[in-house]
Amino acid sequence: MRVTTAALAAVAAVCLSPASALDNGVALTPPMGWLSWERFRCNTDCTNDPENCISEQLYMDMADQMVADGYRDVGYEYVNIDDCWPAKQRVNGKQVPDPVRFPRGIKFLADYMHSRGLKLGLYSDAGTETCGGYPGIEGHEKVDLETFASWEIDSLKLDGCYFNNRTDYPAYYGMVSGLLNATERPILFSCSYPAYLQGNTFINYTYAAEICNGWRLYDDIQDNWGSVEGIINFWGQHQEELAPAAGPGHQNDPDMILVGDTALATPAAARTQLAIWSILSAPLLMSNDLRNMTHWQKEILLNTGVIAVNQDPLVKQGTRVALSVGEAWFKPLANGDVAVGLRNPSTSDTVLITA
Repeated sequence: MRVTTAALAAVAAVCLSPASALDNGVALTPPMGWLSWERFRCNTDCTNDPENCISEQLYMDMADQMVADGYRDVGYEYVNIDDCWPAKQRVNGKQVPDPVRFPRGIKFLADYMHSRGLKLGLYSDAGTETCGGYPGIEGHEKVDLETFASWEIDSLKLDGCYFNNRTDYPAYYGMVSGLLNATERPILFSCSYPAYLQGNTFINYTYAAEICNGWRLYDDIQDNWGSVEGIINFWGQHQEELAPAAGPGHQNDPDMILVGDTALATPAAARTQLAIWSILSAPLLMSNDLRNMTHWQKEILLNTGVIAVNQDPLVKQGTRVALSVGEAWFKPLANGDVAVGLRNPSTSDTVLITA
């Protein structure tokens, strides 16, 4: 059945309390963790590539590595499943994980994460299908969200592929936000709809902050430096509209951290992404193979000084100022200090200091 904009708005009004998603008590500082998409995509070939396919073992391996290498201890806590985890067909109207790749189910993985002091994130889509062609939640919203909550997930990323009418996106995501609240489980809600509206219509980021804990709003990051630099420049060019929407419980999301991948092959490039994302009060969600990290890559990701800037409780999104040579990024901190990132685009390096 086709759901109209008016109907969505009516449902959203009923589902949403005045405080909305901000009452879930999560993302009071930007979330930190790991996400599979950029590094592992939709690799479902567990026969020929068992170590790298989307399976329960991959997420268990990454969780174990996060604990063993100290990522958890400096704040990385979410292990996020992305697309391609479900079975292609529902069972009794409900989504279920692929029985071969996730034989013990999502609840097993949630328990596995929780026993290690970590949290489990899950992916779905607002449309009839996910971007990878697996079941989406459209038409099954209440039962799917209740199912996800029963599995005790801690985060939900809701993509926007195959949604019938893009003008309905904001109201639809508002409805989903209300339904998530109704489960009474504190689930971080990561919204993708602003990215699908970019360039086509006005985006009300204040509204996004009322219904989402984080929102993607620009091109997906790709494993090359040009993609990272393009995102940095977009944030600088649009900072006047983006920065006011960021705060405790709600942040703009420039996408995944690629330290350990091809795009950030040098320490200078890796330092730049982590420094700029931290000044932006952005989520720090790594997408890499934690089993194969070099010493310098781990050193950058575990830098507690940079992480402290990212996790500052004021959660102000920093802004860019052009200099005669390079650029400076400034972020006010809760103690009255200011974090400053001095970036030289010609060398791809950024120095982060506080004063």
